[in-house]
Amino acid sequence: MNSEITDNNTLTHEALLNLEGQYCLWIFGQAVPAGWASVFSGSKEECLAFIEREWVDMRPVSVRA
Repeated sequence: MNSEITDNNTLTHEALLNLEGQYCLWIFGQAVPAGWASVFSGSKEECLAFIEREWVDMRPVSVRA
């Protein structure tokens, strides 16, 4: 992917979550990879703030159990 696109802060982004409770930042409109679900969308900054607020324990769910 072109770095000019990925560096563009004006694009809508998504926060994705997998079954292990891990988050990632994704560009809205791109196909969501298998095993991940979109849980929030907004600006890059809004998505990063959401992830920071929600992802308080970075250990995978399987390790926490």
